[in-house]
Parts: sequence; structure tokens; C-alpha cells
Amino acid sequence: MAVAEKTGRIAKDLECLKKFTATPGEGCTRLPFTKESRDAVNYLKTVMEEAGLLVQEDAAGNVIGILEGENPDLPCVMMGSHYDSVVNGGDFDGIAGIVCAIEVARELKNKNLTPKRNFVVVGFCDEEGMRFGTGYFGSGAMLGNRNAEYCRKYKDTDGISIYDAMKEYGLDPERVEEARWPIGSIGYFLETHIEQGPVLDAEGIELGLVDCIVGIQRYMVTVHGRSDHAGTTPMDMRKDAVDAASKVISKIADWAREKADGTVATVGYINTVPGGMNIVAEECQFTVDIRSRNNEHINDIAKRIRAALDREVKAIGGCYEMDNKLTITSVNLSQEMLSTMEESCKNHGFSYEYLPSGAGHDALEIGQVIPTVMLFVPSKDGRSHCPVEFTKFSDFAKASIIMEELAIKLLI
Repeated sequence: MAVAEKTGRIAKDLECLKKFTATPGEGCTRLPFTKESRDAVNYLKTVMEEAGLLVQEDAAGNVIGILEGENPDLPCVMMGSHYDSVVNGGDFDGIAGIVCAIEVARELKNKNLTPKRNFVVVGFCDEEGMRFGTGYFGSGAMLGNRNAEYCRKYKDTDGISIYDAMKEYGLDPERVEEARWPIGSIGYFLETHIEQGPVLDAEGIELGLVDCIVGIQRYMVTVHGRSDHAGTTPMDMRKDAVDAASKVISKIADWAREKADGTVATVGYINTVPGGMNIVAEECQFTVDIRSRNNEHINDIAKRIRAALDREVKAIGGCYEMDNKLTITSVNLSQEMLSTMEESCKNHGFSYEYLPSGAGHDALEIGQVIPTVMLFVPSKDGRSHCPVEFTKFSDFAKASIIMEELAIKLLI
């Protein structure tokens, strides 16, 4: 009955939250500092209050619910995920982790359990980095890694900075550092998330115990050449930005394959200026996303990209910038908490498997400095970041049971 009751509550919240999208019928598009995000935050606030939590929104746009313990000065147990999405994404990525955290808090409250320390539910702002090309904004701010200068630096494709977007949203970017939690105030961080990969679903496994999250580096590369006529400019007299950029781009995936250990590298965005069919491009801009459990492999690929840019851009007489958008090292998650979850899975008869996360999460940012654990639930056919993303509500209920038992052990 416990699973059935949890399934119903979780399903209700997720069905309501999926309505807050800029692309109805075409997946979830809930970018940071937009009306859709505001609607989702307001809904989460209401549900947190109904669960008996003290609710607030911090200076970075994170929504926070607190179940007070006997001694609020003790390091808290924090659980949550993010409420933003990619463009035309799925209905479960990130947001389901917040709903599961609320469900854990609800059960703790219903059991009249008074923990020794606070249990904190958090919905983070802008984990994906989709709008501004960065990521982990809310969790980074909570750790003290975001400030007004950072907010001014990064802009979306319309030229709107994080700074201006926050002001439009109703937040003061000059106060973003107030979102920082004092060192030592967060004792543990827990996150439930869909796997976003095919392993659990293909093997019929109910839960995934995540032992490692890959490191990530992201770059925006801009190659500058010269605009000329496509028909009248001889090939040996061109400064073709696309020609130089494409010679570098074509090698990046192969450099990742050479590592042969799961390292991946992706060019996900390419833009040319002026973008005419009969014009030699004066500018070519592209992104690079590199991920690996081995941070040295990430650094090596980034080094090779720079060397190739030096060579190819010099050959056309142009110049380039390689702007780092994000650098975060891989992290091994808490073996002690993983062992506790493994024991709970055995006690409930839930099948489980240890596996790494190839996707970044708020747990990656927070896990750099705080004991952290993640629990995965299956993604049907391994699909994610797309409208067909799907996970059974009952799987989220099972995950919340395991996380609740872990939380209780940490709280008492």
C-alpha cells in the first residue's frame, strides 16, 4: 500500500508540473527566469507548504522547504534536484527529484518524526545551462560560486544576460551571493533522478545506485575570418571561418573515441555569420561539451582542440576565442550512503545495480565539497531530453522509500 499511495501523490504533482512549459504538446521547455519557471516555483511552494515545510525562495531563484529539527544549527540533510529543463525536453528530468524529496518530507512529517537536524528540500534553478550555456547556477550559488559579475558575463542567444533576466524575473542579481549557505551547514546531499540512459530499463533493474558522476568541461568557440563572395573569391585567397572550424570539429569525436573508457565529446551547436548560401562566412561559432570519469582525458581533449585551432585558424589568417563556460571535475559519491541504500533495496526486494552517471547533475556540483549520493530510476528505452522521456510513477515511489530510509538514518 505504501508504494501505491506514494505513486498517486507523485503522479499528481508531476502531472500538474508538466503543464508549465513554453511548448505545449512538444515536450517541456522551462528555461530559467521565465514565466514557466515562475509558475513551477509557485506550485512547488504550495505543495511544500501543504507538506508542512517552511518555504522560501533564495536570491538565486532556488525554492527551499525546511522540516525543522530539534537543533537547526546542526548540519542539515538536503534533498532535491532542478526545476528547469532543456528545450523540448521531458517531463521528469530534474523536477521528479524535487517531487520525490517533497514526498520524503511529507512522510517524515506524517510519521511525527522530529529529527535532530533540519531536513531541507530544494528545487534548484538552472542546472541545465540551456539558456545561458553555463549550468549549475542555483547549486553553485548555494556553495558561494556565483556573483553579480558572473551574472553579467553570460548571455543567452538573444543577448540577454543572466543579470538582466534575473531582474525581469523579480530577483536582484546584486544580492545573488546571499544564496550562499555557510560552510558546514549542509551535512549531506541526496538526489533522485531518472537515469537518462538505457541500462536499467534494458536489464529490467528497478533502481540504480550511482557511484560516480563524470566531470564536464564546456566551451564556446568562435572562429573569425573574412566575409567574401562565394563565386569570385579564389580558394587560396579566402579567410573562411567555416573551413577552419570544420577541420577542428571533425576531429573532436575521434579524440574522445581514442580514450576507450566512456569519455565523450559533443559539438551540439554551430552558427555561421552572415549565414548566406553564397557568402564565405566571416565567423563560425560552435560549442564543445567534454565528459569523462577521468579528468585528465577531458583536459587532453581540450588541449588538442586548442592546438588544432591554433593551426587551422593560423592557416587562413584569422583568429579565435575559446571561452570556457563550465569546468567541473568528476566526483565519487558517498560509499557509506550507497551501502545504506543497498541494504534498503535488499530489505524491500528491489532489484538494483551500481552504475556511473554520464550526465551532470546538481549532485556533481555539490558533491565536490559535501558527502553526496544519487539514486537512479529507469528511463524507458534510455530516452531523455526529449518529449518521449518516460519513467513509471511507481519507480519514483520505490526510490522515495529508499531515500526516506536513508534520510531517517542521517537525521536521527
